[in-house]
Amino acid sequence: MNPVSPPCCSTHNLFYNTGIATYIWVLSNKKPAHRKGKVQLIDASQWFKPLRKNLGKKNCELSSEDIDRITRTFLDFKETEQSKIFPNAAFGYWKVTVERPLRLHSQLSLKAIETLRFASGEEEIRSTLYDEFGDDLFNNFSQIASQLEKRLTEWGGDDEAEDDENGEDAGTKKKGLPEKKKKKLLDSATWERDGQLVETAMALRKALGDKLFEDHNVFRDRVEAVLEDESIKLRGPDLKKLLEAVSWRVETAPPVIAKVHKSGKVKADPLRGLFETNLDGKPAIVEYETDTELRDTEQVPLLEDGGIEAFIKREVLPYTPDAWIKKDATKIGYEISFTRHFYKPQPLRTLDQIRADIAALEKETEGLIGEIVKGSAK
Repeated sequence: MNPVSPPCCSTHNLFYNTGIATYIWVLSNKKPAHRKGKVQLIDASQWFKPLRKNLGKKNCELSSEDIDRITRTFLDFKETEQSKIFPNAAFGYWKVTVERPLRLHSQLSLKAIETLRFASGEEEIRSTLYDEFGDDLFNNFSQIASQLEKRLTEWGGDDEAEDDENGEDAGTKKKGLPEKKKKKLLDSATWERDGQLVETAMALRKALGDKLFEDHNVFRDRVEAVLEDESIKLRGPDLKKLLEAVSWRVETAPPVIAKVHKSGKVKADPLRGLFETNLDGKPAIVEYETDTELRDTEQVPLLEDGGIEAFIKREVLPYTPDAWIKKDATKIGYEISFTRHFYKPQPLRTLDQIRADIAALEKETEGLIGEIVKGSAK
């Protein structure tokens, strides 16, 4: 079966309960030689017979003459105002993912460190529980576990009491928290982990102070050095969480390096995320962390001269010179737009017509301002 076969667009309102357009697809896996690799589009949107009486939204139908006309147009396989012929690739495109580097400033401020206390999620609930149970959640969880479970079981009870006072049916409101959320909040490991993150961040602050680091790469290296000196061990995800908590995006900051390749091992290819730089005075090829908030996609026609590279160099790099194409993420798709190929713009009005309208308006409003002024003076 040919992946893109010749469709025909018919008029709107051919069916009872929908006003969308009707598309007729002619599919064949035995195309004659002159049709192979080609797609014929037929615009039959104006070929229909009105009904004398509407049937729901259906207000027209295809007469036998209309069907014959569509069939002849298809069989003729010629370029006309209603028939256009394209190569298959004319409707194809590459969907390209375009990445940009993450750029961060970092600072071990007390406010940022405090957010780590509830890094395991459900910050609002954990904050409320911390107000009630304090540091026992992190240091003596077994001592308050039963009280915590009771509190979570009763969660939402105060709101229900207020609903009762307002005359609302408390039975319609589920008491307590969802079991999955409750189970996580009763997991001592999550509280222990969050407490460790806060302690680690405070130890880092003691060693590094609250200095603002405008290059996250320098900050990360300093953090890792302190952790090694202090024999503090953090799992990779926990270190990442800590660094994220004390960092924020700044578009003028140096890009965050994700991976370093020794010079000579790979070749620089900025278009594919391999950038040449100097580290400690030595040449190196680096890959940057991607900023998911800046991630974008581009649709590049399959018939684009020069392909994806030419398109990116012309349409993307002049505006975002640090962008690159994400590896192994490019996909091929097809899209057929009748509007694009059969659109008939309304002719612009001539200057004479516009002048005539202006003159008519002036004549219509002649003396109106004078009457308004007279009326306001009385």
